[in-house]
Amino acid sequence: MSGRFRYDLIPPGSGVLCALSGGADSMYLLCRLLEGRRAGGYRVCAAHYNHNLRCAAAADEQFVRDWCGAHAIPLLVGSGDVAGEARRSGDGLEARGRAMRYAFLEEAAEELDCQLIATGHHAGDNAETVLLHLVRGCGLQGLTGIPERRGRLIRPMLAITRGEILAYLNEHAVPHVEDESNSDPAYTRNFLRTRVMPLLEQVNPRAVEHMAAAAARLARDERELTRQAEELAHQAAPEGDGLAIAAAVLASAADPVALRAVGMLLDRAGLDGAAVHREGVLALSRGTDPSARLDVGGGRVFRNYELLCFSPERAAEALPELPLGEGAQRWGAWRITAVRSTCPPKAYVSPEEFHIRPGDYLIRPRREGDALRLGQRPGKSLKKLMIERRVPLGERRSVPVLAREGRAAAAGGFGPDRDALAQPGEPSLHITMRKEA
Repeated sequence: MSGRFRYDLIPPGSGVLCALSGGADSMYLLCRLLEGRRAGGYRVCAAHYNHNLRCAAAADEQFVRDWCGAHAIPLLVGSGDVAGEARRSGDGLEARGRAMRYAFLEEAAEELDCQLIATGHHAGDNAETVLLHLVRGCGLQGLTGIPERRGRLIRPMLAITRGEILAYLNEHAVPHVEDESNSDPAYTRNFLRTRVMPLLEQVNPRAVEHMAAAAARLARDERELTRQAEELAHQAAPEGDGLAIAAAVLASAADPVALRAVGMLLDRAGLDGAAVHREGVLALSRGTDPSARLDVGGGRVFRNYELLCFSPERAAEALPELPLGEGAQRWGAWRITAVRSTCPPKAYVSPEEFHIRPGDYLIRPRREGDALRLGQRPGKSLKKLMIERRVPLGERRSVPVLAREGRAAAAGGFGPDRDALAQPGEPSLHITMRKEA
């Protein structure tokens, strides 16, 4: 069992932050990280996030505090009103809680100088993920399960079963808390865990292990297909505002490789890479019409005889930079109002209305490097936020950005950076940003 815990994911000299709920999985994770730290030459810290959703949440937090204190483990604790944020955002409770938890973990990792964040996902979680993707419809990538590494996140327990976790905790007399919501079948994952997986284990007691192993093999296949697709995509060359590639390069490749390459080229050109568009572009490359075209989100793809061209919409002429003044002013299609005020108990009302710290602000188009931290979410570049929101490329320079001292403080339709928000009871600028035409 010990050889299957992926210590090799942790380079010597690293700081590792253990996401510690106090449940069986995270307590196992922490203990195994502690076991290997001397030989591996890394540091271990912990972070606990209280979602304030359960009656036992305060007791769970105290359990974690006591255990880490007794074992001299540096610990950071955070909390949030997950239910309230879910209502305000319209997100599901699970999705909002996950976003807030991971945002806290990122902040805790920075504060504790940890380069890695370890989570307690195990073989059962991996199997559930594969099943969930399968029943919802997915391609090969969806069947690869949970990645062992994504950015600074690592999951060293994906080969360990729940039974092995409980056996270890029992053998080493490691206490843990139980989250009663984990058995509520109203949640999709719980339904799979409590109703579906036991039936599969009646067919084969090692079903979870075999599904996790299959996901690992499929992940290797996915990496190889991606590598081949990248070789094709690298044959594209700049063409105007976009890219061009010989249609025959894509047309002659096998579908699994060609479709991945098309997706990469669409993404590189700033175009919508939805599955239906990837299929359409591949058909375009194999067609006989030398001037055929396909409209996609953000622009179009067209044949120019033997070339396949990926052409984003030409960006609109940039609007001027203007100082933010008091009262209402127009900036393109947007009406922006700034009124001196005292910040109310809630500085954030909506993406269109909020209170920010007083100061000298510019209204300007997006610049390279602009980024926002919206609510409790991790920071993202404004470019990426616009892509996720599917703002057409030609309209992105028409979205107003409020900037102070060279940094984006807010953007039209997206709202304010959380660090720009005023504090309740302090002087503020009451901002409204609404698109009127």
